[in-house]
Order: sequence, then structure tokens, then C-alpha cells
Amino acid sequence: MGLIFLGSFVQTAIGFGLAIVAAPLLFQLSPEYVPAPICLVALFISLLNARKLRSEVSIGGLKMALYGRIPGSIAGGALLMWVSVSTLSLWLGGMVLIAVLVSLLPVKLEPNPNRMFTAGFLSGFMGTSSSIGGPPMALLLQHQEANSLRGNLSAFFVFSSIISLIVQIPIGFFTWSHLVITLPLIPAAWLGYVIAQKVVHRVSSKGIRYSALVLCLASGTTAIWQGLSAL
Repeated sequence: MGLIFLGSFVQTAIGFGLAIVAAPLLFQLSPEYVPAPICLVALFISLLNARKLRSEVSIGGLKMALYGRIPGSIAGGALLMWVSVSTLSLWLGGMVLIAVLVSLLPVKLEPNPNRMFTAGFLSGFMGTSSSIGGPPMALLLQHQEANSLRGNLSAFFVFSSIISLIVQIPIGFFTWSHLVITLPLIPAAWLGYVIAQKVVHRVSSKGIRYSALVLCLASGTTAIWQGLSAL
């Protein structure tokens, strides 16, 4: 619950980050929490944020990313069927460290249809297999105004979380038991959302972002260490 609270706070404050913060350590507590429960919580938080920032959302601009999300999610689902728990831990940790690196790159990419499709595909592949689907889209949209960034990312995550969950059902990674273990996490997610709304204007977004990246670095390294130890 503490990890979900922190992840929801970060995602509400900067537009993404729930899975980056929470997924690696939750996976160490129990692999069942990744990816479906994280996707369910992400869907809940994204619905709240998209509703609040609906005036900032440009569905037309997200269209190509959503098209790319579908084949990316199918590819991510295929990966889940082939890898072991230890390999998934390594993959999860690696995705977190890549996400941290990408977040620090001084790269400015203008979103065009081809780049949006590619970012959507990568988001689907990463999001379905590890629950960490935010970085490709966040990198492409990072130079938007803050509310536009949060609103468009939230709208994208609503649709993309649903797609990932649909893909996870037939391969057994989203079942009734996953829904049951997710329910106790929802109040913590809601609390993270509420507190972030109250303090986000008082706290430096840069400070929150770098604090989250430090935590992500630690959690990603831990996941890789655990994965290597289990081989």
C-alpha cells in the first residue's frame, strides 16, 4: 500500500511513474502483483487524472500512439508466455533503469505520426510485459505544458491499460485472484492522488521528479540483483 501510495502520488504529480516506482519492489514481495494489479491501479489513477484534466486532452493527437499500442501489447503478452520469474525480474529491473536513463536524456523529439506510433508500440510492449509503459510516451510528450502532458498521458494510459489487461486475460496473467489482491491497493492509490492534488503546486516538480528517479534507480537495481540471484 505504501508503494502504491507513493507511485500514485508521483504519477499524479508528473504524469507518469506509478509502475516505475512500485512494480520492482512489489514484484519482490509477490510476482502476482506484476503486471495485472499494477495495470489495474494505473487504470484507476489515469481515469481520475484524465477526468480532472479532460479539457487538456487531445484524442486526435494520441490516435497513432493508440494504434501502435495494440501490436505492442500483443508482443508484450507473448513475452510473458516465454520468460521465467527470474528472467521477468531482470526484464523489469532493466526497464526501470532504461526508464531512468531516458528520463535524464537532454533529447527533444517533436511528436509526429510515425514517432507517436513507435512510442505507442514500445509503450504497449513494455506496459503489457512489465507494467512500465510510461517512459516512451513521456519522452515524446515531455516538452508539452505541464497540464497538457499530464492530461494526454492520463488519457493514453486509460486506453493502454485496458488493452494490456485484455491481452493478459487469455494468457492467465489477469484472473479473478489478481482483481482480489488489487482491491486493497485502491484506497492507497486514491490517497496518493488526493494528496498530490493538494501539494503539487507547492512542491517543485523537478524535486519530485529527481526524488522519484533516485527511488527508481534503487528499486530497478534491486530487481536485477534478485533476478541474478535466482538464476
